[in-house]
Amino acid sequence: MNKLLQVKNVIWKEGKHYVAQCLNVDVSSFGRTKKEASVNLQEALELYFEGAKPFAAAKVERPEIFGVALRYA
Repeated sequence: MNKLLQVKNVIWKEGKHYVAQCLNVDVSSFGRTKKEASVNLQEALELYFEGAKPFAAAKVERPEIFGVALRYA
């Protein structure tokens, strides 16, 4: 029996491409459009979970985006 695993993803533009990243597991992908990045991420997630157990995904509830200022040389 197949179970449904819900994951949360973010997407942003970086240069000429869009980057899509899953917040539940360390998987990301990219594409020329948001749609392409999203489709590529879904494919990457399917491959990731192909041999993994779904409970390996961290539960993410109400994610918030925030900035941090860092000093660097």
